[in-house]
Amino acid sequence: MNQTERLYRIDQLLHERAVVPLGTFLRELEVSHATFKRDLDYLRGRLNAPIEWDRDAGGYRFGVAGAGGQYELPGLWFNPAEIYALLTMRQLLSSLGPGLLTAQVEPLLARMRLLMGEEGVSIDVFEQRIRILRLNARTCEPEHFMPVATAVMNRKRLLISHHNRFRDETLQREISPQRLTHYRENWYVDAWCHLRNEIRSFGLSAMCSVTITEDSAVEVSAAELGAVLDSGYGIFGGREIQWAELVFSRERARWVSQETWHDRQESWFDDEDCYHLRFPYSDPREVSMDILRHVPEVSVVSPSSLRETVTDLLHAALKRI
Repeated sequence: MNQTERLYRIDQLLHERAVVPLGTFLRELEVSHATFKRDLDYLRGRLNAPIEWDRDAGGYRFGVAGAGGQYELPGLWFNPAEIYALLTMRQLLSSLGPGLLTAQVEPLLARMRLLMGEEGVSIDVFEQRIRILRLNARTCEPEHFMPVATAVMNRKRLLISHHNRFRDETLQREISPQRLTHYRENWYVDAWCHLRNEIRSFGLSAMCSVTITEDSAVEVSAAELGAVLDSGYGIFGGREIQWAELVFSRERARWVSQETWHDRQESWFDDEDCYHLRFPYSDPREVSMDILRHVPEVSVVSPSSLRETVTDLLHAALKRI
């Protein structure tokens, strides 16, 4: 326990127990009498803490504040474990998208640098030792994230210029954002689309411009959102659901059996230790790509339409090789 932790623990004990014997402090802080006296002198001399010895009660307590500034512990002191956790969170935030929350996080980071220096650990060394790698992430404009997040929380509509990559066209849309989703290294906003009058999911990386309006967002219930966006597979939602059944070889099962492909998936091992996985989907595009990652260690049992889709993709791929 470093000095910062000890100072907060002394303050906590005095507030919780009113009178604290010396032996309790030494046991709780795990320090010598001399170290405790130095901490006490620091609290009294530097922070103006009105801590006094009560002979009759047999312990230390807070007395009446004397002259000088009011006693108050600094509001942003962390122990080493908390500092490491916060810096790891900062690394994770950075990995979610360049520039996201940078303005909000940097003041905290400045304080973290100071505290890390007090612990004798360089923040640069920490960042070299903790890595979060982003794979298959598309660029998300930082200036688009904050207005989308603000509209989601404040329940306002958005005017967006959105590029549809499948049709290679850009449309102006008014949407009522419902929630932000971070999926497979990319950000999406699930929203009610006023152009199509239905629930849609829009990738932030496909947005060319974003403007918050003064109009209140149309509210969509969590149940309806789930029925459209969460019942299918991956990012492709839909109300018309089919169930896929895949079989993975015994060797590949060692990895796939530890994965979650869908919240409603069903799975089992057969007598030959092959792994069967059954889950719902509404659009074959994403699930087909995931199946192809495991070729030739996977078989599509059903439905036949999905098996035909994967077969066609394999044939098309062979023609290109």
